[in-house]
Amino acid sequence: MPRCVNCERIKWVDSAHFLFFWQTFFGLIEANVESLVEEITTLAYGVAKDRQVELVHVEVLGSKRDSVVRIFIDKPEGVTLDDCTSFSHAIEAVLDARDIVPGTYTLEISSPGIERQLYSVADFDRFRGELAKLSLTCELDGQRNFVGHIRGVEGTVIEFDDRAKGLVKIDHSQIKKANLKIDLGKELKGGKARKK
Repeated sequence: MPRCVNCERIKWVDSAHFLFFWQTFFGLIEANVESLVEEITTLAYGVAKDRQVELVHVEVLGSKRDSVVRIFIDKPEGVTLDDCTSFSHAIEAVLDARDIVPGTYTLEISSPGIERQLYSVADFDRFRGELAKLSLTCELDGQRNFVGHIRGVEGTVIEFDDRAKGLVKIDHSQIKKANLKIDLGKELKGGKARKK
């Protein structure tokens, strides 16, 4: 039976167009989510300032029809349930009045937790001396994951004392994910991390 070369070519072209559509479609969704996160972040900063809490991070997950808006807040002494409730009522009123979240959404307000994620250069500076774990977007001297202490910040460069490599300097743009780790040695001794 003869093969239809044109049919295979048409399938390939259709697949390429579908792939292009798929990438474009999800690129637009990602851009819309980023825009929505920026808008919610701007509004949440005002609410956080009024409630005397720190706005740590905002994320939007799920689909357009059923989203989850997750907002992390903190204070030096830690946030309480009352802080989360007060913030939740205030930000919900602002979001609903502006009607910026399409469809229905679930609003979650939380503390960042004991092993909080580090999002900004300022976070690294604030938690200087603390134990952390970093995952990079690409390898640095054959290593992608680092565990050690944050030693300092110079501009956008994080000085990090890795358990395996020693002192390394990593640009913030290379960090895919970073979070604090519980320092069991420090906790068992009842002391605070040394800041160098």
